[in-house]
Amino acid sequence: MKQLSTLLLLLSVLMIQAQDDEKTRGVFYKASLSATLTTNDNYTIANDDGESFINLNGIFINNTIGYQFDTRSSLGLNIEYDHYIDQNLNFLPVYLDFTYNIFDFDDQVFVRGGYGKLVDLGKVFENGNTYKVGIGYRAYDDNFKNSFLIGFDFSRKRFGFRQTEKLSSFAIFFEFMLF
Repeated sequence: MKQLSTLLLLLSVLMIQAQDDEKTRGVFYKASLSATLTTNDNYTIANDDGESFINLNGIFINNTIGYQFDTRSSLGLNIEYDHYIDQNLNFLPVYLDFTYNIFDFDDQVFVRGGYGKLVDLGKVFENGNTYKVGIGYRAYDDNFKNSFLIGFDFSRKRFGFRQTEKLSSFAIFFEFMLF
């Protein structure tokens, strides 16, 4: 019952804020898809196998609920699913991130950073911590409410026994933000 009342409160805040003409602050939702790429060690220039030089190594799906303080800064709570294909590893990072718009024009260039925990959901998911830094470009729709974001993220995950194992990745992301 407590979860239902929290959800109803959040939806009512979103509906009240959705009535503004131009959004400069308030609650937002963001969905994201990211991918990490790696080089194929078996690739040769005179390749008859149909193999490509670049292969997909990981897919990340992210959901964010956050608050934008002004036209430059925002804070978000992220829940993400990360799957690394070559290593056959799964992660569920839950982290806070801070985004700052470097240039405050109609479209924005931003930097962001985040830190959080890798949630242990059993044998399939790894336990540990994570941090992430990135840079990107944000383009608004015609009424300056919703936006598309594209850019690059560097993430580092520490996990395993006493968090001695480390995994770093460089990903390209594509996001859609609802205000």
